[in-house]
Order: sequence, then C-alpha cells, then structure tokens
Amino acid sequence: MDLNYKEFGQGDPVVILHGLFGTLDNWQTMAKQLAKDYTVIIVDQRNHGRSPHADNMNYSLMAEDLKELLENNWIYKARIIGHSMGGKTAMQFALDYPDMVEQLAVIDIGPKVYKGNHEGIFEALNRVNLAAIEGRKEADAVLAETIEDYGVRQFLLKNLSRNKEGGYRWKMNLPVIQKHYEDILANIEANEVYEGPALFVGGGKSDYISQEDLEEIKALFPDANMEIVEKSGHWIHAEAPKELYSLLTDFFKTH
Repeated sequence: MDLNYKEFGQGDPVVILHGLFGTLDNWQTMAKQLAKDYTVIIVDQRNHGRSPHADNMNYSLMAEDLKELLENNWIYKARIIGHSMGGKTAMQFALDYPDMVEQLAVIDIGPKVYKGNHEGIFEALNRVNLAAIEGRKEADAVLAETIEDYGVRQFLLKNLSRNKEGGYRWKMNLPVIQKHYEDILANIEANEVYEGPALFVGGGKSDYISQEDLEEIKALFPDANMEIVEKSGHWIHAEAPKELYSLLTDFFKTH
C-alpha cells in the first residue's frame, strides 16, 4: 500500500494520521507549526484522500500500511499522532510495532468499541448524484437536506473531486468504508502492551473519551496520561489548535 503523504520541516520524525472521511490536509496547519522542530509527515490513510483504494480495511492493515510507509522512507522510530480513526490506527501501530514508536499521542478516541453515529452521513453522501451535479454548491444542497451543520458539510465536501472527463467523484472509497464501518468502530486488541509514553487528549464538549476511560486505556498503554481541552469538541486541532499544539510540544519535550 503506497500511501500518499506530505512532508514538512527537519528534525526527528513525527507522523500525523487523520480521522474518518478526512485527508492529510485536515492537519496541514498543525503539521507546519510542528515542523519548526520536527520532520512532520501527514498521511492519507487507505481508502482516503489520494491514497490507493483497497477492498479490505481494518486497523491491523492500516498499521501495516504505516509501517511500510516509514520503512520506505528509512524511518525506524517516530512520534505518532492520530485523531479519531487515525488515533485507533496509531494505537494499533504502537501495539504491533512498539519499537518503532518514540511517543504516542491520541486525539479524542479510545481503544474501546464505539456505537455508530455516521449512518446519516453515509446516507447523505450516497444521495449525491455525482454524474449529474454541476458543482460543489449542488452537492452541498443535497447534503444540507439531512446534515444541518455547515462545518461538517464543508469537511465532507473536501472529498469531492472533479473528473477530467466531466462529472465528479469522491476521493474516498465510500463503498468500502461503509462496508467496513464495523471494523472502524471496533475495539483495539493486542497480546502485549505498549510501554512507551502515551498522551490521550480529549475534548471537553466531546463524548468520545473522558477521564473515566483512563483505566481501560492504561490496560494497553500503562504509561498513558490524559488531558482534556474543555472548550473543544471532537475536532480539537481545528477548535483549539493553540492548546493542542502546546500539549503536544510539552509532551514531546518532557518524555
């Protein structure tokens, strides 16, 4: 799996993994800030962005994808940051390949199984007639029929791409993502723990993780600590970028 990625800066390597329906561009602003001190690689995970489409999708495969990317770039140890689905990939990578992880930072997700809440998004995306629409506004109008939040719609529409021969397509592999949605919601499993330093950052207005999850997290990541950014929801890198940048850089420098 030859993943698409972008690289910024110089120094010790830091890798950032986006969440479900996302692309590496979601983290470009944060990557450029971290690039003052590190070589930062932002990655499109399989079936997302400009990375290849594949019929299978689970965290073991996505962790293997990341291992291949690092080894192809002669990187054998890195700091790994992951948000949401990317956070689960990061956790799986740390558990499967602990010697390749200097430090682990997981943003607003835990290792537990989650209940699905994206069914409405799948339905809305599938209702967009990609062959018939003439532009982004038309696609947005279709999404707006069921998705009220303008920010969510704009996030999803970053996946809309014009075909050279006319018409539009989704950059993401929507059918396979939907087919393997249960695998994306699944809990992380491992036979061994990751004993390195780990930081879990939650949003105070998000219900993805809270301090109550720390005991379960420590079962797999015994050296984990948790910080809550009270003013933020799930999209901490967009809603509270200064606070997240400070937490990440303090963590990197003190462990």
